[in-house]
Amino acid sequence: MQVGIDQIGFYTPNKYVDMVDLAHARNEDVDKYLIGIGQSQMSVADQTQDAVSMGINATQYLPQIDREQVGLLIFGTESGVDQSKSASLFVKSALNLAPEVRTFEVKEACFGMTAGVMIARDYVRLHPYHSAIVIGSDLARYGIGTSGEVTQGAGSVSLLIKANPRILTLNDGHSAFSQDVNDFWRPNNSATALVDGKYSTQVYLDFFQRTFTDYQKLKKLQTSDFTALIYHLPFTKMGLKANRLAIADQDEATSELLATNFTTAACYGRVVGNIYTASLYLSLLSLLENSILPADALIGLFSYGSGAMGEFFSGKTVANYEKMLNPSGTKKLLQRRQKLAIPEYERIFTTALSDPIDGTTLISDEEAGYWYFAGTKNRIRQYRQK
Repeated sequence: MQVGIDQIGFYTPNKYVDMVDLAHARNEDVDKYLIGIGQSQMSVADQTQDAVSMGINATQYLPQIDREQVGLLIFGTESGVDQSKSASLFVKSALNLAPEVRTFEVKEACFGMTAGVMIARDYVRLHPYHSAIVIGSDLARYGIGTSGEVTQGAGSVSLLIKANPRILTLNDGHSAFSQDVNDFWRPNNSATALVDGKYSTQVYLDFFQRTFTDYQKLKKLQTSDFTALIYHLPFTKMGLKANRLAIADQDEATSELLATNFTTAACYGRVVGNIYTASLYLSLLSLLENSILPADALIGLFSYGSGAMGEFFSGKTVANYEKMLNPSGTKKLLQRRQKLAIPEYERIFTTALSDPIDGTTLISDEEAGYWYFAGTKNRIRQYRQK
């Protein structure tokens, strides 16, 4: 029995900042952002969008969810809204899933969604008549004027994992590596993350080389066996460095194929920005919606979460997978965003770092149908549909 990704949902807030504008405002060379970092735009969440509301929005538009079949709901995030209650319970309520659904939240920096995918894969293998929803949803925030500002972003990806999937089968086996390092962290009393950027890049690349090499040995694969290698992308240049390591010393055909498919996989991340747990899966969506891959194309996936945890695994495309995708819908979602002037972005960003005064009702400027955070009542978070 094959288990894997049957459907993919995506959401990003309705505002963005252009990196050219940000570079000018920060007195930086534009090419430092566009080429050196590899980002063109970044989505910005206002006070009405948090990890929960974005997760609901990414999931509600999955094309065909059989709610009676869902047995597991996992929410991977490092932007949790409560120190105790799982973000997944808010989603479960909004989607009217059955009370019998097992649900919880997973955290390990940007690795949380992959942990959820692996749990879901094994769950479906044991319960082949059930499906599982795995959500990754995050707001990457480093602060105005910080070195990490250009690598911020906001968004969510939702996956339906089931037997006999129609997009990507997940292969057996993986290569994992973990180590207690301090390349990135966010203390409980901080709304923004702390990062040692250069060190984090070094750790990321080291973990990629370790897991990719080990996986090839485990599965007896060569780099040339892969149609595409995709990555967690805190920013595009970081993944590009890893991909260059992967294709070093390869023949011209292999190098060109993997370089081309990396560029395709990075398209969405380049304009959305860093979405932490969901970044790898946004790369997958970008690859699948912007290229034509044959059936059984081998795709390698590198997942990384600072602190740090790395894992490499793979999947194969299912024939006619494109029928389960909606590239025009993704294009519309991105094009609906309003470009923010830098002073407006700074105001929205600063306001969103804290919740409104209890009892205050927030009103969203999103399009009809989307969910949003409406404030707290008696310190209980309220979510509503526009």
